[in-house]
Amino acid sequence: MNLDALIIALDNGLRTVLTPAHSVRPLPGKDLPDAELGEAEKKHAAGLMRINHVGEVCAQALYQGQALTARNPAAKTALAEAAQEETEHLAWCEARINALGGRKSLLNPVWYASSLAIGMAAGALGDKWNLGFLAETERQVGAHLASHLTELPEADAKSRAVVAQMQIDEARHAETALAHGGEALPMPVQGVMQLMSKVMTKTAYWV
Repeated sequence: MNLDALIIALDNGLRTVLTPAHSVRPLPGKDLPDAELGEAEKKHAAGLMRINHVGEVCAQALYQGQALTARNPAAKTALAEAAQEETEHLAWCEARINALGGRKSLLNPVWYASSLAIGMAAGALGDKWNLGFLAETERQVGAHLASHLTELPEADAKSRAVVAQMQIDEARHAETALAHGGEALPMPVQGVMQLMSKVMTKTAYWV
């Protein structure tokens, strides 16, 4: 890890937390009609999309941290490609939050910094565990997205379209990580990750 890589990581962090993200792919559901939602439905949908946005902030930091310490060039490439799609997810979630009259999490700098540290630690353990951590992270994110599809208001087709496409992408990221040599994490580690994820989602819904 050299100074240039650290400068790039800092720049990416500032961009993720402080500036709007941009997507190459079109926003899923952009051509669907806007739904007539009550205030409670809007607030709930915005809270769920804020959780998803925080998840993408964390994903950016995790990928950045893992890429800094990954040793295998193929692993670095896989991480970079997945990170690009996570940037698109960031943009999609932000668009839905704005449309629903919500706001992004006030704790995004904290989420980013803590996830960057975790990503760097995972990368330092070696590529098989680095990629295994990535696969497990994406698996758990996919489970959250599936639950959000049951919680989002049925009429909010635009948010549901975003979440559904994100779910497809996350599953592919997990498969890619395993295909590049990722190892399944021990059950206790998976349990700790699930506990940390619950804390994040409960907090991000409100803050």
